[in-house]
Amino acid sequence: MANRHLARSVVLQSLFEWDFIGSLGKEADEILERDIVEFAPGMGDPAFAKTLLRLVISKRDDIDNTILKAAPEWPIDRISIVDRNVLRIGLAELIFADRSEVPPKVAINEAIELAKTFGGEASGRFVNGVLGTVYKELGEPGKDDFSKKKAAPITQKKLGGGFVYSRHNGEVFVALVHDIFGHWTLSKGGIANDQDEGEATLQEISKELGIKNLKLIGKIGENEYLASHPEEGKLRKHVVYFLIESKFEDIKLEQKGGLDDAKWFRLKDILDLNFYDDILPIVTKAVQLLVKK
Repeated sequence: MANRHLARSVVLQSLFEWDFIGSLGKEADEILERDIVEFAPGMGDPAFAKTLLRLVISKRDDIDNTILKAAPEWPIDRISIVDRNVLRIGLAELIFADRSEVPPKVAINEAIELAKTFGGEASGRFVNGVLGTVYKELGEPGKDDFSKKKAAPITQKKLGGGFVYSRHNGEVFVALVHDIFGHWTLSKGGIANDQDEGEATLQEISKELGIKNLKLIGKIGENEYLASHPEEGKLRKHVVYFLIESKFEDIKLEQKGGLDDAKWFRLKDILDLNFYDDILPIVTKAVQLLVKK
């Protein structure tokens, strides 16, 4: 397996060069041959690497169309060269490879590891999100293959989220954050077991949005979902949401992985945005409360 991980790494390096210089498919093999000699002289049998490279090249159009469907907010040319070629490798193995040779979970995990090693801070999460979406669309093949093995423990994580609003120039505005998967959502942060839910939520949201003047109005709902984190593994996240009033200040999004934008929206415009399904009931309730006021 270690040899295959090395092979995938060399294939990624070759695809990076092939993609960067706009080479034709027939030249990719030449790049790989050179990269094996330069970066992996002790890899042994290069057959796996050559087969994988040819699979990616031959199925590139189908793979790129799959990426577009799974991440419609991210056209191929907007995705970094590393991330898009990690996705190409992961999807080639997930969709087109022999599953007896490369189980779906292995294809996904290997791609995430490549993204974490060669990509940016958010690459692992981005690749995980896209491949996870495709995996679900495929019907989660192989999800029960390891049912007889002891299941890995799921870490419980508590968070506090906020529907942050402000009254400005006779209108109500809402502060939302945008994630790397193309959704607008509510700002949130972790809550330690010994912290007060409300106070901890105010602190985390103030930090994430760069807004100081926040006032807790009341709790508006809760939800729970499973997530997969590149470093922490499986997480069961329980989120408590609050209605929070703010002064209309400039938003300065905290620089961290997972989010790429944050801004104020007029209340009447937000229901047309792309929200996650489990967030919509929280957003709708908050809107109803504000309209009644």
